[in-house]
Amino acid sequence: MARVSSASLNRRQLLGLGLLAAAAVAGYVLLSPLRGFPLDDAWIHQTYARNLALRGEWAFLPGQPSGGATSFFWVLLLTPGVWLGLAPLLWAWLLGWLTLWGLGALGAAAFVRLQPKLPHAAVWVGAWLLLAHHMVWAAVSGMETALFAMLCLAALWLSLRPVPHAFVAGLLAGAAMLVRPEGLTLLAPLGVAVWLGSPRKPAALGQLLAGFVLLLAPYLLFNQATSGSLWPSTFYAKQAEYAELLAQPLVQRWGAQLAQPLIGAGLFALPGFFYMVYAALRARDWRRMAWVAWLLGFALLFALRLPVTYQHGRYAMPLIPIFLVLSAAGWAALLNRIANAKTRRSFTTACIGMLATGTLAFYWLGGGAYVRDVQFIESEMVATAHWVQENTPADAVLAVHDIGALGYFAPRPLVDLAGLVSPEVVPFIRDEARLATHLDQRGVHYLIVFPDWYPQLSARGELLFTAPLGGMQVYRWVGGAPQQ
Repeated sequence: MARVSSASLNRRQLLGLGLLAAAAVAGYVLLSPLRGFPLDDAWIHQTYARNLALRGEWAFLPGQPSGGATSFFWVLLLTPGVWLGLAPLLWAWLLGWLTLWGLGALGAAAFVRLQPKLPHAAVWVGAWLLLAHHMVWAAVSGMETALFAMLCLAALWLSLRPVPHAFVAGLLAGAAMLVRPEGLTLLAPLGVAVWLGSPRKPAALGQLLAGFVLLLAPYLLFNQATSGSLWPSTFYAKQAEYAELLAQPLVQRWGAQLAQPLIGAGLFALPGFFYMVYAALRARDWRRMAWVAWLLGFALLFALRLPVTYQHGRYAMPLIPIFLVLSAAGWAALLNRIANAKTRRSFTTACIGMLATGTLAFYWLGGGAYVRDVQFIESEMVATAHWVQENTPADAVLAVHDIGALGYFAPRPLVDLAGLVSPEVVPFIRDEARLATHLDQRGVHYLIVFPDWYPQLSARGELLFTAPLGGMQVYRWVGGAPQQ
């Protein structure tokens, strides 16, 4: 591997990226006539953070510890906002801005290590990343997605050091796992980098694993104590809910995951990525190839276990900054092969124009998607939650899908039909007859669902309320097995 430069962004460039990240976040927030999150799951994390801050409990329902929050670290980051008395939206957007800023800075720093002779181009690579519409959407989603993507990018940056610090690399992989369980996959490319760069290879790998286990062990014990399993209950519930998608051909599922980074300006980055792969193979640069393998393997993991691409492919979003940085380095190397300086400048200008135009166009389109997503959550989930809070007794037992906004705005005893905080329903999560029996046994008073998702259950209820967009409905639960 070529010797990397120590050059980094100066303060003015870092500040510029921070201001650009703030503008990118503000653009989406101000574009929406409604203020809210584009995902109901964001309110799940807010509920856990509130209960942790005010009651010292890791619980969605007060007094009932559970593993319904996938991201342990994200809940911890949200908790200070509750202590400070800040609005949940404001604190989450602040964290999103800082995360987006970090993405841009780390992307620029990683590019310098990949192309040490082009440090002047690094800040533009950073700007490209933080304007990518997927990343901006993630930053204002109230979820951990952008933070996890940033930690993946930090792993790329660290792995490109000539001699990566093995223990720190292990801690980084462990921190990523605390944000999302699939963070443990970062051990693979980091392990390759540590092995290649360390003169005492077995000892370095031991340090890597020690750093990782230092965070892994208490995390697994915590999950076992709160949810009765080594991983959050969401880990199992989501897979059970979408298990029927596994009937699709594996190649189709894998391709759908790999296609997510190409939606937007990523499609224009593809030639640079292919050239980077070619150059890495030719130079036997196994560090870069380890990251190519990680991209493929990460997508394959979800194709095998959770082959969904809804919500703009948010599970595949961590692939995007890695893909874009590697592609930028590939484009730079490809353009540098043009011998004639005038021709090289012309092609470089055309390439930058193409990428910039595509990025800005999809930033705008992504903003429109964000507006529609917020409108849906506010008009369906949040509006329903407010109705429930105003029209049902505090001790009413609810059967719900989805639980986020309801748990935050209308806390009631509930049965989570998606299994996130009611793991007992996971074995029969798609069996409405067994669900009906379970609701009877739990003494459910109200059913709150999208009727298209639960046609048999909703047919057994008395309709009380329909959300403004006509989707989510509240029923008085009549009881008894649903009609077949």
